[in-house]
Amino acid sequence: MRSKENDKTDAKLSESFIKGVIALVFLIIGYQTALFMHNAAVLKIVAGRDEPDTVFVYKDNEIQENLRTVTERRNSVHPPIVESVRKTYPVRQVKSFRFNPNTVTVEELCLLGFSIKQAESIDKYRKKGGRFSRKSDFAKSYVVSDSVYLRLEPFIDIPLVELNAADSADLDALPGIGAWFVSKIIEHRKALGGFSYKEQLMDIRNFDIERYEGLCDLVEVDTVGLSPFRLWSLPADSLMRHPYIKNYETAHSIVLYRETNPPDLWSLQGLREAGVISQADYSRLERCHVERPHLF
Repeated sequence: MRSKENDKTDAKLSESFIKGVIALVFLIIGYQTALFMHNAAVLKIVAGRDEPDTVFVYKDNEIQENLRTVTERRNSVHPPIVESVRKTYPVRQVKSFRFNPNTVTVEELCLLGFSIKQAESIDKYRKKGGRFSRKSDFAKSYVVSDSVYLRLEPFIDIPLVELNAADSADLDALPGIGAWFVSKIIEHRKALGGFSYKEQLMDIRNFDIERYEGLCDLVEVDTVGLSPFRLWSLPADSLMRHPYIKNYETAHSIVLYRETNPPDLWSLQGLREAGVISQADYSRLERCHVERPHLF
């Protein structure tokens, strides 16, 4: 049987062990806190460093009768610990060059002046589906300071979305555009034979002026290589598929107009004056990439 003395000894050992564990925990916490504060101090010194680092303003009294104020920038004298940090972490060379914030690499972001953590944060945002549609979007990122943005703003190059070449992903990235509008834009583009001007987006149902104004500065239309609409040569059943002709009756009237008038009289204005197309459709077709009658 265990004696009372043994029980007391075990109790003292247990109490000493617990105190030792608590002391070790506090020691670890103290070490981690000191290490954190040290790293934070180092980061502050490195991040806040300019080269040269101090502006001196003084009076040039070499000519007593004409004292003038002199502004000079040079390195100041710092405590030994600060100088030690500066020698350990030399000045990083920062460059400014044209870049697209949606595709620039982490390495290039570091060259632009971002820390590795900041660069990885920007990259993480993009990998989660984030996109910078405008320069101002990049400025809103919490890792982009005002001073850095002011330096880089002239070099930010975000290409416009070209509506005739854009794929589903390009269109989906536009503000206010979801899967439904993506499908409708592609469908409308096919029906038109390609966009002739970006306002044609508003032909799409529910694509109102507010939605258009929210993205019109982000898109463009390139008609180079776009086949012109064959208004003066297609048969009626093909003409009727165009969004601005819409029905067989109008398409058939266009064919009759061609058959009863010489080619030198074929024109959109002639179709309008003959009552074949409305004023609204005339205005739309006039801005479209349409074949020239004199070619036939």
